[in-house]
Amino acid sequence: MGKRVGLEVSLAVAEAVKLANVDVVSAYPITPQTHIVEELSVYVANGELDAEFIPVESEHSAMSAALGAVAAGARVYTATASQGLALMHEILFIVSGMRMPMVMTVANRALSAPISIWNDHGDIMAERDIGWVQIFAENGQEALDLTLCAFKIAEDKRVLLPMIVNIDGFTLSHVIEPVIIPDHAEVDAFLPPYTPMLKLDTDNPVTFGPVGVPEMYTEARKQLEQAIIGSKPVVEEVLAGFGAAFDRHYKLVEQNGKPGAKTRFVTMGSLGETCMTAVDELVAEGQDAGQTRIRLWRPFPEEEFLAACAGAERLVVIDRALSPGAVCGPVASELKSLFYGRPDAPEIINLVAGLGGRDVTVREFKEMFAMAVSGKLSGNYMMWGVESHAS
Repeated sequence: MGKRVGLEVSLAVAEAVKLANVDVVSAYPITPQTHIVEELSVYVANGELDAEFIPVESEHSAMSAALGAVAAGARVYTATASQGLALMHEILFIVSGMRMPMVMTVANRALSAPISIWNDHGDIMAERDIGWVQIFAENGQEALDLTLCAFKIAEDKRVLLPMIVNIDGFTLSHVIEPVIIPDHAEVDAFLPPYTPMLKLDTDNPVTFGPVGVPEMYTEARKQLEQAIIGSKPVVEEVLAGFGAAFDRHYKLVEQNGKPGAKTRFVTMGSLGETCMTAVDELVAEGQDAGQTRIRLWRPFPEEEFLAACAGAERLVVIDRALSPGAVCGPVASELKSLFYGRPDAPEIINLVAGLGGRDVTVREFKEMFAMAVSGKLSGNYMMWGVESHAS
């Protein structure tokens, strides 16, 4: 099914958006996501995609325009990164609070200062609590496939929430990889047209986003919390349906390495593939090594993660974002909260690594493993490459 081509991952994402038959693309350029919306503008201009392409003056405006379009009943897409995502911050809460389903790609990039256009997860970790469903891709094929899944998840009547697909900037966005592009008819069978439950209509007026007085604000936020927690089985269902339709299978949490390994890495995003190579080499050398890869970030897949880490004595958690002044990085903080009070809780070793696009190599993952099992890694977190002996 489909055709295999060598394609820049940004263009593969644009291909997925085209296959999804979006109605509106709201666009502002920012490195490293620009190639996505740039390619979509070409599709619209040459008639390959029947959609409105809205160029705006800022990312704040991009999200505002996207919000207006989805409220009018359109299938909507946008993309951003880093400072652009930060500039959207105010509107992101409004989109989820109003239960507006749209899809956004975040080409993850470090936040300034100092200015960095390279990859880490600082941008999205600053937006953990915006109420959007959030998922991470490890490679180009996942970036394409998860984009298609995201529209179906977001628009499901049991969800009706916006969704972010995270792809590592440059490491994925600007790299050419072999990807299978599905046939358009097959995508149409998988992803039906969007039919909004409510939309702005002058003939049938409705109110979106009224004032939340104290007597009802908490109840409204509770509904949002229930909606995002309730989205998890829908995410599982859609991923399973995608697997049945296209024979590419994804889980909320995945694992590799030695079954039941006592020492396991925890990763998210493209760095997981480098870690996979290191774990494979460690296992081949007779080491008790494993890896747990988180795909769904919000809502956090608690049961699936606990099951994937059953029997682990220590987790080496790789954070690609720093929480200045906190006791550990954001992913490690999540896991410490998850395991708190559990008699089977493993030791959680937190390494902040790969900030600002710094490479983390197979050799370094093997060094991390050796230090972890020898007890040389301790404390709440270590900034790898600064506080470790690695350079």
